[in-house]
Amino acid sequence: MRRAVALLLAGGVGSRLNVLVRYRAKPAVPFGGIYRIIDFTLSNLANSGLTRVAVLTQYKPLSLMDHIGDGSSWDLSGRTRSVKILPPKTGEKDWDWYRGTADAVRQNLDFVTRGDFTEVLLVSGDHIYCMDYQPLIEFHRARAAQVTIGVLPVPWEETNQFGCAIVDEASRIVDWEEKPAKARSNLASMGIYVFDRQYLVTTLQETKDEDFGMHIVPKALREANVYGYPFHGYWRDVGTIQAFWDANMDLLDPDSGFSPGAAGVMPNVTNEGIAYDRPPARIADSARVSNSVISPGCVINGTVEHAILSPGVIVEEGAEVRDSIIMHDAVVHGGANVERCIIDKEVKVGRRAVVGRGDARVANAQYPQHVYSGLTVIGKRATVPERAVVGTNCVIEPDAVERDFHDKKLEDGKTIEKDG
Repeated sequence: MRRAVALLLAGGVGSRLNVLVRYRAKPAVPFGGIYRIIDFTLSNLANSGLTRVAVLTQYKPLSLMDHIGDGSSWDLSGRTRSVKILPPKTGEKDWDWYRGTADAVRQNLDFVTRGDFTEVLLVSGDHIYCMDYQPLIEFHRARAAQVTIGVLPVPWEETNQFGCAIVDEASRIVDWEEKPAKARSNLASMGIYVFDRQYLVTTLQETKDEDFGMHIVPKALREANVYGYPFHGYWRDVGTIQAFWDANMDLLDPDSGFSPGAAGVMPNVTNEGIAYDRPPARIADSARVSNSVISPGCVINGTVEHAILSPGVIVEEGAEVRDSIIMHDAVVHGGANVERCIIDKEVKVGRRAVVGRGDARVANAQYPQHVYSGLTVIGKRATVPERAVVGTNCVIEPDAVERDFHDKKLEDGKTIEKDG
């Protein structure tokens, strides 16, 4: 793997995650209790033997940069190992913002052309999966390919969300459909590409195309050897509220085939406040906990069922949490009831509040494309007042406080916006 260099694309806005990306890039969103989304791709790279990695950042990159640090949590720091953070370049007057995935790589060709690399591995920082990239690169080399794309079968009804490959019996891609209305194949792109380095450099220098799926791949199909590498393990794009919730819940399903710890996914173990800086979880004798992830530093005196709790979450006596994701240092006060919620860091749910109950058929009026499946989402540091009643498909903006509620009832599909 010494002859391959990896570029991790982590600059997208991720707007479909709504308030979860208000203060952070999508790859920096906490996941599964002790992880962040980007930990999966970083761990894949390290476990596959990639030693030269660049992370291309753009949108609200600070928390992501702090999280990655020098890469030592993933064994990507040392004399022969490194992870570089590559933000957009500065132009004469302003930042030359990345205009797409291909443009992001084009702006960093100096990193790609440094050294004696023969292949460039392009991966995304916002997918949840565990994969050894070494067989992929060997597949690419054995076929003398200019481009190899990781593909996996998806349900036919989801093909309009992906680029889809039509392949022949030798796995060569003979046609490509980008988010087709009526697909001819359900082999979807995983957002993983292996390029012959010289082909990639020449293509990006000779064109101004901005996106790999929309522009570079169709061009390669006309002039180069392009193959699809079949993958059959667990993979999920967590770019929507529903997909993010589903992937977290898969951790609680023994039949999902999804076990990050067993696959060697490594969380950051150096940043202050993550799991390894916390005491063990404390679960009272009177507490009831079933089929849940309880992270270090949690204090459970109430009921937790089928839920993911990040480090430092407190569930007080008499409180109940079900079918929910609760991030670092949130507090569910005594007597409160939380169901089917995604709750960001440092949120406080007041005593005897009821959050997440209602008619799941009523989509959020302000964000109907984001919040529509019966989940309620609460942004970072918000406070739900004591005895408040919050319905389903609701959104509560970060930093909202009691006066922002106006009254203590939020009907299904409504949004609380932070005043001022």
